[in-house]
Amino acid sequence: MIWEALGAVIVGLAIALAATRKLPGRFPSRPLTLATGPAAALLGAFLAHSILGPGHFFQTLLAAAGLGAAMLSLLIRPAHRLTALRSGV
Repeated sequence: MIWEALGAVIVGLAIALAATRKLPGRFPSRPLTLATGPAAALLGAFLAHSILGPGHFFQTLLAAAGLGAAMLSLLIRPAHRLTALRSGV
């Protein structure tokens, strides 16, 4: 379990770092992004371990990566603001 947790944190941090490098201006703040990735991946690993049980290391890391990426996607801001709504068109 400890290796799954450590692996999930590393996977979440890697996803968060890749997201901040790929889309630097789209996230609200870098520290928030770097904290959300590992925390969400750890939650994903906990859920996967609870559902699958012990002995499914790679499936647990896959679930951790999936939940980490999904939670990071909730932080992304739109690229362009909609100006048509503000002008009343």
